[in-house]
Amino acid sequence: MSTLMKLAIIFLVIIVGIGNTIYVISEVERGVKTRFGEIIEVDISPGLHVKMPFVDVVRRFDARILTVDAEPASFFTIEKKRLIVDSYAKWKIANVEAYYKATNGVERTAANRLAKRVNDGLRNQFGSRTLREVVSGERDLLMKNITEDLNSSVREELGIEIVDIRVKRIDLPSEVSNQVFRRMTAERDKEAQELRSTGKEKAERIRASADRERTIELANAYRDSEELRGEGDAEAASVYADAYQQDPEFYAFIRSLNAYKSAFSNKGDILLVEPDSDFFKYLNNQDAK
Repeated sequence: MSTLMKLAIIFLVIIVGIGNTIYVISEVERGVKTRFGEIIEVDISPGLHVKMPFVDVVRRFDARILTVDAEPASFFTIEKKRLIVDSYAKWKIANVEAYYKATNGVERTAANRLAKRVNDGLRNQFGSRTLREVVSGERDLLMKNITEDLNSSVREELGIEIVDIRVKRIDLPSEVSNQVFRRMTAERDKEAQELRSTGKEKAERIRASADRERTIELANAYRDSEELRGEGDAEAASVYADAYQQDPEFYAFIRSLNAYKSAFSNKGDILLVEPDSDFFKYLNNQDAK
């Protein structure tokens, strides 16, 4: 074997030895070091570290917040109404040693066990509440209670911490959905009828008030017009009287002319009157003044 070949083999052994001696834990990882299957170092801090080559084994775990998406499950409310609930949970490793011992460091195992516990917690919480409470009324309180209850157990048993639990959607089974839809339709129809009745009542009230105000306004206007007309007639009569008193003879003459005009307005009119009657006073006496 040539010297160059020996040097290459020695260099390769050194490289492999260094690769199995030095290891790195990143900022987003947590790790444990085992020797012959026994944990000798837990929660290794981020950075560069040294291990015994070919003897020590380093296991790295994701230290970031992870998501477990549970399969939709069927739950019953306190009213015995079945719901199909789709949920998810946010979690992270809290105790590296407990996590490794409980799951052997397998993330899928931890996710499966956590998903089962989340479903059990949701089942208990849904079973103590009504449909309205779980859908809208107490959703935040329900999630908070589940998170607190599960954290009290999974921290110690699984070495993980639940950051948050959320419900993505809540569906009703098809046989229940039709009943709920019919009931909601009936409630909305009833509400619409009540609104229409209230609207008609208000409209009638407004219309009656408008008619009453109209009648009052017309009556007041008629009264004012009659008063103005009476005042005008009185003023006109006063003017006529004053004018008559200033020259009664002229006033009588004007009235006679108007009477002649009215009497002989048509050519076919015939008037039988005594020639010496007062009607012809100004016609018979042209010098009258």
